[in-house]
Amino acid sequence: MDISAVFREFITLFVVIDPIGSVPVFLFATKYVPRALHRRFAIRAVSVATAVLIGFLFFGQFVLEAMGLRLGSFQIAGGIVLFIFAMTMIFGDSKPQREIEEAERDHLEGAVFPLAIPSIASPGAMLGVVVLTDNHQNSMADQLVTAGALLVVLAITLALLLAATKVYKYIGATGANIISRVMGMLLAAVAVDAILGGMDMMGLATVVGGAGEMLTGAK
Repeated sequence: MDISAVFREFITLFVVIDPIGSVPVFLFATKYVPRALHRRFAIRAVSVATAVLIGFLFFGQFVLEAMGLRLGSFQIAGGIVLFIFAMTMIFGDSKPQREIEEAERDHLEGAVFPLAIPSIASPGAMLGVVVLTDNHQNSMADQLVTAGALLVVLAITLALLLAATKVYKYIGATGANIISRVMGMLLAAVAVDAILGGMDMMGLATVVGGAGEMLTGAK
């Protein structure tokens, strides 16, 4: 695998994981979490996402093929889940109701959902690592290189989330709430694009420049 191929894989992983896009999700998920726990929150989220994506990188294709599932079906299902989450960002519960719910659960629970999954380890990211490490085309050495690129992108994600804890001090809960609503709209668009990309992969629709084309053309 040459340097240009590694760079293409890095860019593809950066796009599908979208470290910058995870920042507003982090701010949304930590609105009612004590600030002292924000660092642990970010570390736990990235750790869970790393475990999920590494698992998909090495075993995702085996599992999907063993179950007889097509990649397009997986992407459509993931896009639907992502869209539902985007709706919670846009039309979330009122502040008092959210506070009641947060008081009744572990403050770090939100690090798994929605931050680790489906924000960082999104359906597109899971699909991306499976496609980039196609067992029928890539050797174990190539897959290890892809794993290295994945870890670099996740390290960048963690750095951005840790920086977001400082940003939160300046924008406050109101600013985070505004950002979450706006980014919820963008996330909904990403989810719809994932669904269309899945339909394109299955031949149900023709999507020019869709997610499916980006991933299958990454090599």
